[in-house]
Amino acid sequence: MKLYSALLFVLSATVGFAQDGTVVRWSKINGVVTAPGIDNPVGGIDSGAGPWTTTQGSARVNFRSGSVFFFVDGLVLASGNSIGTPGPVASVIGTLVCNAGSTGTPGQQVLDTPAVPLSAEGNAQFSGTFPSIPTCNKPIFLLRAGTKWIAAGAVPTTSSTNDDN
Repeated sequence: MKLYSALLFVLSATVGFAQDGTVVRWSKINGVVTAPGIDNPVGGIDSGAGPWTTTQGSARVNFRSGSVFFFVDGLVLASGNSIGTPGPVASVIGTLVCNAGSTGTPGQQVLDTPAVPLSAEGNAQFSGTFPSIPTCNKPIFLLRAGTKWIAAGAVPTTSSTNDDN
């Protein structure tokens, strides 16, 4: 019975992973590791062509206030003739995917930041708010170039707080 109660508690905590008052932080931003010509969709969003890498980055979403922040350094291609540069990518969009599944999954929602410039060194930063925050189980944070994701938040942690720190 104790095991059942513990399991029920863990499952209920997971369902409410990112409800009001919760801040989710991704302590790393990793480039997509995809071979050229191979797609690796997340929440129905296709991955960019070829592998990308980063030197550092993080993201944070406050589900109470709607505030969102991300930064990435060294977001560059990891193969091909443009290796070590962002290639033709001049801007990135931060994307929060809630209740991820394939395209058309019931309850899935996708929220985007405005596009922000990506420097020649692969650096970008955004601070702002999402106009509304849905109920968000299993939140995923992506960085996109146009319609394709090229990097994602890794190592998510949550905290219940009333501020954006």
